[in-house]
Amino acid sequence: MENEITGKTRLAGLYALPARHSFSPMMHTTSFQETGVDAVYLSFDVPPEKLGTSIQAIRDLEMLGVNLSMPHKMAAVQYVDELSQAARLIGAINTIVNQDGKLIGHTTDGIGCMESLKQNQINVIGNKITIIGAGGAATAIITQAAIDGVAAIDVFNIKDDFYQKVEPKLTEIAKETQCKIELHDLANEQRLAESLAASCLLINATSIGMAPNTDQIPLPDVKLLRKDLAVFDVIYHPGETQLLHEAKKVGAKAVNGLGMLLYQGAAAFELWTGKKMPTELIQPLLEKEIKK
Repeated sequence: MENEITGKTRLAGLYALPARHSFSPMMHTTSFQETGVDAVYLSFDVPPEKLGTSIQAIRDLEMLGVNLSMPHKMAAVQYVDELSQAARLIGAINTIVNQDGKLIGHTTDGIGCMESLKQNQINVIGNKITIIGAGGAATAIITQAAIDGVAAIDVFNIKDDFYQKVEPKLTEIAKETQCKIELHDLANEQRLAESLAASCLLINATSIGMAPNTDQIPLPDVKLLRKDLAVFDVIYHPGETQLLHEAKKVGAKAVNGLGMLLYQGAAAFELWTGKKMPTELIQPLLEKEIKK
């Protein structure tokens, strides 16, 4: 039975532009109902020039908090009172928690990835991993992996303007977490091969494999894959990218990004409510929504 809206019902939401396509309202409102939390979750199209006043509204309206998506993840940092360690290192947030008027900025994408790996029995703590891509999703994963205790991370990215910008950030993350993080040119195939040979996990944090280029993979040669090299792809639509297909062919564990999407939402839900999201209920609903 759905919860009734009362005078005590609280609000959480998504600030993005656009925001209406999001799966978050379904995930969180269903979870509120299932766990007995008197709250609802709505999506809001927030233009950049209204971000500051919209974040102030979290205090004024005594909201539980909000999620943030593009284009607000970096800009929102200046409007909160405090940052989690991961959010501070990344310089971006995707979740704001309202603690009695004090706004705390968090990033849960990396948490979502690490929890998905854990649920799929992929142990990376104390080991070396290789990540292709150095954008927002990649940086969130790198940061959380380093905080959680991954020993070494090799990051491969095309050598563009962004390459130069991300290098000092990775150096800072490595220094604070004691994780060995190195950035390499994706065109250096020999270095990539050496890195994968020493790694227990390959992560694709790029859009390579999404429509319309579903036949592409981010590797120069599928022979770099092997049975004991697990593969995680942040892409969840299609559910099986060509990279995951090739990984399964050699007998490797192959995991898509659906779990990361699910568990980053679960982390935000717990930050707001102190309760666990009923992920076993939400996951099939999420899968159904993605296929629409």
